[in-house]
Amino acid sequence: MSGHTACLAHLATSDRDTYLASLVPGADINHRGTSFTAPLLQALLDALRDPATGRPHLGDAAFESATFEGDVSFESATFRDTADFRLATFEGRAMFESATFEGGASFTSATFEGRTVFESATFEGGTLFQSATFRDTADFRLTTFEGGVTFGWATFNSNTLFKLANFNHNAVFVSTTFKGRAVFESATFKRDALFRLTTFENDAIFQSASFERAVSVGPFVCARLVMLSGAVFGGPVTLSFAARSLQCRRTRWSSTAELRLRYATVDFAHAVFEYPLTIAAEQEPFVLADGQVMDEASLARLPDGVVRMMSLRGVDAAHLVLADVDLSSCLLTGTVHLDQIRLEGTCSFDTVPSGTHRRGWRPVWFTRRRTLAEEHHWRARQPASVPGWNAAMPDIGHVGPAQLAPVYRALRKAFEDSKNEPGAADFYYGEMEMRRRDRNGTTRAERGLLHGYWMLSGYGLRASRALGWLAAAMLVTIVLLMGLGLPKDTPKQEATGTVPPGGGKVTFEIDKTDPQNPTSDRFTGERFEKALNVTLNSVVFRSSSQDLTTIGTYFEMGSRLTEPVLLGLAVLAIRNRVKR
Repeated sequence: MSGHTACLAHLATSDRDTYLASLVPGADINHRGTSFTAPLLQALLDALRDPATGRPHLGDAAFESATFEGDVSFESATFRDTADFRLATFEGRAMFESATFEGGASFTSATFEGRTVFESATFEGGTLFQSATFRDTADFRLTTFEGGVTFGWATFNSNTLFKLANFNHNAVFVSTTFKGRAVFESATFKRDALFRLTTFENDAIFQSASFERAVSVGPFVCARLVMLSGAVFGGPVTLSFAARSLQCRRTRWSSTAELRLRYATVDFAHAVFEYPLTIAAEQEPFVLADGQVMDEASLARLPDGVVRMMSLRGVDAAHLVLADVDLSSCLLTGTVHLDQIRLEGTCSFDTVPSGTHRRGWRPVWFTRRRTLAEEHHWRARQPASVPGWNAAMPDIGHVGPAQLAPVYRALRKAFEDSKNEPGAADFYYGEMEMRRRDRNGTTRAERGLLHGYWMLSGYGLRASRALGWLAAAMLVTIVLLMGLGLPKDTPKQEATGTVPPGGGKVTFEIDKTDPQNPTSDRFTGERFEKALNVTLNSVVFRSSSQDLTTIGTYFEMGSRLTEPVLLGLAVLAIRNRVKR
């Protein structure tokens, strides 16, 4: 302190009174290393109080390494020049509510033991909270940062509130640690926002926040929820983080965006994006600039790196790219332009229940295929549902076959457009299945045709089913031919003619005896061979030269009609499964 060898706390009472009386509003003060009690600080601020406004006005204020004992208040104070609180310690509550920092402000390596309040404060110059420690709640609601601000390497041990804060210049949160909830709800970032290497041990709330320029977030780790619902991104966005959950409901993306995630369950319902947006699952932990692998210990109990999409309802998917994500629980009804979505890498869907189940006395099993989450929920609600279908979600709404068929159709087209015919086959099966189950949009006659198509060949996709029916049809044909279709003996030709009495030309009539139905020895090896020959010719739509009884001819006609169709369905099913 200028003119004295002792700090303000250790001055004699008369000297202190003399010093305080010499101060005028806006005076420069230097109290580095001073220990302030609440009454002492109040006396200092009273000496600097502007009579016109009733608020303390400080010029260049140096409080480096100062200690503030108990609760202290700089409420509504104005710092006209630099405010230096480096290495300062606030042992109680620190109240800077509605304070104005017209010059630079530095709280580098400061320690705040109690609740810290900067609500409605204004920082007009550059602001440093680098390496600061906040052991209790830090309240920056409605705070305005006109200059750049950095919280790099700062530690927030409790909840942090930046609700409705305005960051009008660059905001840097590099290597910052938030141990409580970090709330940036409705905050505005007008310049770059950097959250690289940040650690969120609790929820990170950016609900309704506004990012007007480029945003580079991550890589960082959030042990719980990252909330971006209602946020607006005006510039390019890069998000790279590992988190338990990510909510982006009704988020607006006005430029290109790339989300590279680990572990997160993602809710993207009703999000709006006008440019390409990519959501990709990182297979390996993020690697930092120094080559170190980012610590993900707080997420160790979750499945390794799996990113699960929970909802794309209300999204226009024309510009959406998904890579290596799990769609087994994703709600897709209500998604627009789903046929234009791009699925890269390994995007997995749910499957039908495995094994054999019973519906009453009847055994029930399902052919292996990929399914939508909504089909699981719909089937789980049916009275005759079998175990294995995932339980219905309470907020899924009314979703049935009529709503699911178009979704399956759109996904089928998306796979076909990407030249993945085998991948499209499951969604074609799902589309046909929903049409067959739809009692409102599908007529009874159409449902009957679809039911037959399903039974015979699994909608032209189950070759084993078609081949099984073909084998059964051939077996029935063989048995019928052996029993009734083949004659007892091969009919013999007979030639009859009359020789004129006076000689001359003789005319012969050649006829064949009618085939006779067998009376015994119907099932012999010879008759089996003949019946097999007739049946095999019927399969390839050829007529054999074998003599048949009248009813055997009808058997052959029926065989030539049905068996080539079944063979065609089997070939079609194989083609649909292997075509690329």
